[in-house]
Amino acid sequence: MKHTFKLTAALFVVAGTLGAMAAPATAAEDQFIPLLAYRTGSFAPLGIPWADGKMDYLKLVNARDGGVNGVKLSYEECETGYATDKGVECYERLKAKNGGASGFDPQSTGITFAITDKAILDKVSVETVGYGLSQSADGSVFMWNFPLLGTYWTAADTMIQDIAKKLGGEAKLKGKKIALVYHDSPFGKEPIPLLEARAKADGFELQLYPVTAPGVEQKSTWLQIRQKRPDFVLLWSAGIMTPTAIREAQGIGYPRDKMYAIWWAGSENDVQDLGEVAKGYNAVTIQNSAERGKVHQDIKKYLYDKGQGTDTDGKYFGTISYTRGLMISMLQVEAIRAAQEKYGKGQHMTPEQVRWGFEHLNLTQDRLNELGFGEIMKPVKTSCNDHMGTDWARVIQWDGKKFKVVSDWYQSDKKFVGPLVKEMAAKYAKQKNITPRVCKD
Repeated sequence: MKHTFKLTAALFVVAGTLGAMAAPATAAEDQFIPLLAYRTGSFAPLGIPWADGKMDYLKLVNARDGGVNGVKLSYEECETGYATDKGVECYERLKAKNGGASGFDPQSTGITFAITDKAILDKVSVETVGYGLSQSADGSVFMWNFPLLGTYWTAADTMIQDIAKKLGGEAKLKGKKIALVYHDSPFGKEPIPLLEARAKADGFELQLYPVTAPGVEQKSTWLQIRQKRPDFVLLWSAGIMTPTAIREAQGIGYPRDKMYAIWWAGSENDVQDLGEVAKGYNAVTIQNSAERGKVHQDIKKYLYDKGQGTDTDGKYFGTISYTRGLMISMLQVEAIRAAQEKYGKGQHMTPEQVRWGFEHLNLTQDRLNELGFGEIMKPVKTSCNDHMGTDWARVIQWDGKKFKVVSDWYQSDKKFVGPLVKEMAAKYAKQKNITPRVCKD
């Protein structure tokens, strides 16, 4: 079925359902997880399924498993509209609730920037799956940040690798022109250092085209692209900026199969109303999040078949953005579980104990299979030094009706990403007067 997103309608839906977004009143023994979300604003087409997936997984753990070793999960959703100031307000209000927040997924690079320094003082984890500060993969400096499963630097490197493969090897990148059309915000600017490093090493010309938020006016950008004629366009967008870019590309005759989008611009909501207009459009995924797994079957059985799913009409269930939400909450829950293994099963974990759990994730393939994510993810293991764990990704392509996986698995090239992480983390440590930890691992 074709679904057209209508922002005004969504606003009324949100207004009518905010009261249902929090779990029932809880005791301090419950494990509290704040859920920052943006169901309104220009990023809402991305934010709604993302938020639904996050909440549904927490509901599933309570309904199917009785919580984590008997400890029920409580949660409260707080609407940010993707605005940094509102995100900070949500953080301040929820950080100490019910014995302390088990960690924040800000769902925004800007909000992540704003609360990172606060989290150090408040001793609460910041979980940023596929976004945030790319250098926070260095756990020796960023003790409380966890950019799990990949960053914007790993994503950008994956795109360049796939382009090189299509051209016949990295040597073929020399002399090519690659454009970055990006949301003019911390989110959009994040991949630039990696792309500059690769452009210098591989000999391609990097063209930068910032787009003013919310991204509905891009005509001048695409007229420049028609004039400069880049060989490939990387799109760093989300929400309504994405279909606007694809329509503008069509308007100037730019081939969509020469476009690569970051994962936040690579979900069904971004292209389903465009149909054939977007045919050939590529996006990189976090892990294999275009796949479905047993976890979806469990959610249907325990929630949606009983009328308890968050997405009441089910139109977002199983979409790529929704599945990313499941992955985010699963990692949060498994951090709590890892903490219990050290500090006591069946007990409420403090925020500091949960941080230890984030730093000691060890999700083997067998464990992922048990959790229902075996088809969706590869094993993940974090440590004191490594707060990312892994950065597997794949490339998907829109065929006019659905996304198809069109690549094998990629990992970023550590000779580009590794030195950048160390350099920028050291710079951050110096600016903030942080003494890096000595990690035994």
